[in-house]
Amino acid sequence: MVSVQVAGTADSLREDRPMSSALPPLVLLIDDVDDNADMYAQFLEFEGYQVEIAVNGAEGMEKARALKPKVIVMDLSMPVLDGWKATRQLKDDEATREIPIVVLTAHAMKGTAHTVAAAGADAYLVKPCPPEDLEAEVRRQLERAAAASSNR
Repeated sequence: MVSVQVAGTADSLREDRPMSSALPPLVLLIDDVDDNADMYAQFLEFEGYQVEIAVNGAEGMEKARALKPKVIVMDLSMPVLDGWKATRQLKDDEATREIPIVVLTAHAMKGTAHTVAAAGADAYLVKPCPPEDLEAEVRRQLERAAAASSNR
């Protein structure tokens, strides 16, 4: 099930952060627009996450395999390899399929959420997206992953 959020619900989630471990969670942010990547990366770092940036889907896939991030934030429209294909390939790869993928895109047409879910994404946010909402979704995905791993 893909969670869909447009904006405005992060405030209720900000009190209890799962940031108690020695190393902060690594978020891989894949976006070809420098301003977007920098803004979201700076906010996530301020909130206590480690952030690695990739500028296209191919670079993002390489970094995902090498770094094993806890969450991937994926734009859809990028050069070299778009986010649609990168998401499908990451979810088809045994080494990366368990990593939650949050799609963060300007694609807001009717049916996009369904198409994003079919590609394998775990959540879908529409740009412009307040950084607080992205951080709330990243945290939600970390909590879901932690709950799933404790049930195994």
